[in-house]
Amino acid sequence: MGSEVVILPLIFGAIFGVFYLYFSTRNKERLALIEKGADASIFVKGKGHTAPIWKVLILNLALLLMGIGLGVFIASLLDTYSSLDDDAVYPATIFFMAGVGLFIGFKMTKDLDKE
Repeated sequence: MGSEVVILPLIFGAIFGVFYLYFSTRNKERLALIEKGADASIFVKGKGHTAPIWKVLILNLALLLMGIGLGVFIASLLDTYSSLDDDAVYPATIFFMAGVGLFIGFKMTKDLDKE
């Protein structure tokens, strides 16, 4: 019973620690660059021609869901027509096809940013 009480604060503490280190380091780097006289435009470099975030989210979500659906279909075919263990076929195929869908979404997002 006592271990459950300890785990939750540790998880939140780790998440807080990661964000704190990220933002404090970024702030220190930016202050050092400003002290040296660097141009402030380097902080927003490359943010002018990116695709809208809603297009990227919809594209990646659609491809993820299509990958999961295709993974279930392929796993069903493998389960029906092969002697593979269905306890291993379903999760492996679903995760693999979801990863393929996200990879294709990443490639398509890069092409979307070039426009």
